[in-house]
Amino acid sequence: MERCEAKGLRLTGQRRVIAQILESAADHPDVEALHARAADLDPGISIATVYRTVKAFEEVGLLERREFGDGRARWEDADRDHHDHLIDVATGEVIEFCDPEIEALKEAIAQRLGYRLEGHRLELYGVKQRR
Repeated sequence: MERCEAKGLRLTGQRRVIAQILESAADHPDVEALHARAADLDPGISIATVYRTVKAFEEVGLLERREFGDGRARWEDADRDHHDHLIDVATGEVIEFCDPEIEALKEAIAQRLGYRLEGHRLELYGVKQRR
């Protein structure tokens, strides 16, 4: 909430509820999931309010929009440490990871092609192997 205020966002009671839910989210919720969680705390929150709030948070750089191939926009904190994603295509579970070998390889590829890497996103899609 301090970051919202630092960005000059007016925090209504409903925006505070949505910000709290986002702050405590361990997953990558879509608007429908955010609305369901928010409605548990404040039944008066409409889905339109959730849409407007995540859009406002994205516009000021608090949230990043993620799309993992399932047609739903999901949200995560824009101020988190770098990480990549592995998406289980059977369940939709999103697993965050960071691998030093992959990071070094991405840097080496960019350098080999004559570039300085400014950023990247890596999303892997898979199905859990049975053992």
